[in-house]
Amino acid sequence: MTKPSEFLKRLRPAIAPVSGTERCRAAFGALLGILLTGFVSTFALGASASLPLLIAPMGASAVLLFAAPSSPLAQPWSIVGGNTVAAVIGITCALLIKDPIVAAAIAVSLAIGAMMMLGCLHPPSGAVALTAVLGGPPVHEAGYWFVLTPVGINSFLILAVAIAFNNLTGRRYPHFTPATAANPHKTADPAPTRRVGTIPEDLEAVLAQYDEIVDVSPDVLDDLLHQAQIRAYTRRSGEISCAEVMSRDVANVSPETSLRDAWQLLLQHHIKALPVVTAHDGLVGIVTQTDFMHNAVLNNNGQLRFGFAGKVRLALGGRNGKPRFVADIMTRRVQSAAPETMIAKLVPPMADMGLHHMPVVDRNNRVIGIVTQSDLIAALFQRAATDGPSMGEDRTTDAA
Repeated sequence: MTKPSEFLKRLRPAIAPVSGTERCRAAFGALLGILLTGFVSTFALGASASLPLLIAPMGASAVLLFAAPSSPLAQPWSIVGGNTVAAVIGITCALLIKDPIVAAAIAVSLAIGAMMMLGCLHPPSGAVALTAVLGGPPVHEAGYWFVLTPVGINSFLILAVAIAFNNLTGRRYPHFTPATAANPHKTADPAPTRRVGTIPEDLEAVLAQYDEIVDVSPDVLDDLLHQAQIRAYTRRSGEISCAEVMSRDVANVSPETSLRDAWQLLLQHHIKALPVVTAHDGLVGIVTQTDFMHNAVLNNNGQLRFGFAGKVRLALGGRNGKPRFVADIMTRRVQSAAPETMIAKLVPPMADMGLHHMPVVDRNNRVIGIVTQSDLIAALFQRAATDGPSMGEDRTTDAA
């Protein structure tokens, strides 16, 4: 390959690859966004309006809203705040500065500075400021009315379409910054996976040192990093699956099983959880020692009796306040895994979410096994012992 061709190849941006389905989704979303924005604007303002009913920067906004909805530059405050600020600055410059070229340059410059200061940076807003200056007599005559229509109306309309379309097609939008995951044990310690390796504070420090706009939010970057770490560990660990480590002879109960029988099963097998299954639906819940503790207190004889809170919950559920069956106390929202799931993917929920047991189900939601924290630790330890020291690792010990 010649040097010029190599140079031209390097000019191509390294955009993360996406599937054909995602490309079609983004293109169709932009079609709907521009089409509905134009039609509704025409209906609201009338086809005879002197101002443009659909301004050109909306095309650039559509690229961000539908093709990169997780981008910080595509969030609601970015488009609404950015376009509004840019329109106000553009109109002001057009009214105060006679030379249109100078006015355009100052408007775009001030708009960028204001958007960065207000945290609503939106690249198409630079074109909004430019349109406000160079839009011609109709825009200049409208003055600050241009901020409301068409800029404001166009921005809110395409934003409404983006919110509906992205969520209906499986893309979370707006991309709210997730709340910090609380320690399930209600202590001040960070989650186990946040105690070693890269933590959010590391990313924040590196981004601050980088001192340049990065078109990805820190929480998305953190999530991608953790997913990459899980993938790398899966590759190094030989891709151990749940089917290889799970217990297959699983004691289970039905929702109609009495609490006495369920408790006897826990004691008999020296276990702490029982999957709850039905013949028709398969896995419908799980009952653990913690569920018994949450719904009961000890009486004077050291026996379990159910407290006031548990009775209230039962009464609200249409029962008589005297829990007798597993259905009365079981956890109904239970996380499960498939037999082919790699055990590396179980580390975050088991470490950070406080899950001690992970039922393994087949395609029909039938319980075929269960993975416990003990199974997970044993598998990871066995793999580490089998692999031994990695190449390049010092195999010698320090001299005494």
